[in-house]
Amino acid sequence: MKLSLGFSPCPNDTFIFDAMIHHKIDTEGLTFDVFYDDVETLNQKAMRGEPDITKLSYHAFAYVADKYVLLDAGSALGFGVGPLLICKEDPEELRTQLTTHNAQLTIGIPGKYTTANFLLGTAFPNATNKVELVFSDIEDAVLEGRVDIGLIIHENRFTYQDKGLKKIIDLGDYWEKQTGCAIPLGGIVANRNLPMEVQHKINRVIRRSVEFAFENPKSGLEYIRSHAQEMSEEVMYKHIELYVNKYSVDLGAEGKKAIKLLFNKALENKLIPEVKDDIFLPEARV
Repeated sequence: MKLSLGFSPCPNDTFIFDAMIHHKIDTEGLTFDVFYDDVETLNQKAMRGEPDITKLSYHAFAYVADKYVLLDAGSALGFGVGPLLICKEDPEELRTQLTTHNAQLTIGIPGKYTTANFLLGTAFPNATNKVELVFSDIEDAVLEGRVDIGLIIHENRFTYQDKGLKKIIDLGDYWEKQTGCAIPLGGIVANRNLPMEVQHKINRVIRRSVEFAFENPKSGLEYIRSHAQEMSEEVMYKHIELYVNKYSVDLGAEGKKAIKLLFNKALENKLIPEVKDDIFLPEARV
């Protein structure tokens, strides 16, 4: 059975999916038609219900829970992994402006439906002057003065300081201090139109792929590097270590609690619609 599968070209995603798409593990008869997109494009494709399986932001998932179910394997949650607000000028002054007369500040964001934008709205609800950019262009937009502040995700956590940019706030750290929970960034979802046994098969295969990657971390090196935008091997693996962890193998009770809290907070702040569907993959029948 061939299924369409979308994820980002970032090292954490290619690390997770390498073994299954290259059949280094038992895929239980599944094959995959793979496409690569930035996170907001993946979010938009999920809004249209296009892929069978896709990575997407947890913020965006609230808008497509009627179309997709969240798998236990493949997610990106963690501590110390959140998005950063960065600038070229005085970070303390800009942080003060964000809290007070922030409407004049222009903020480059990686997409309306990203979890990063949700966290920005939670921490600074009046910061509404936003410009949507591809995540990899945000640093340059700040440097060139096209935006006052950048909201960065992914590997840009490791590169912004080398470009002379400064951190205003770590929004992941803000979330952790507010909640005591890991920050849910992105998850893997399966189309609800797929039979339940196929949904469970996909989940097993992704988990197997993550476990293989942990056991053989250099197995997918060339594949990861081919999509890593000239990133050094050191930065690639820092990125992987940051975003791929126990929650990527299985959400577990702790991960599910963090996701529910994220949705509850977003609903309280009127950042998402009410989610009426059961978002998690049901237990497999024995």
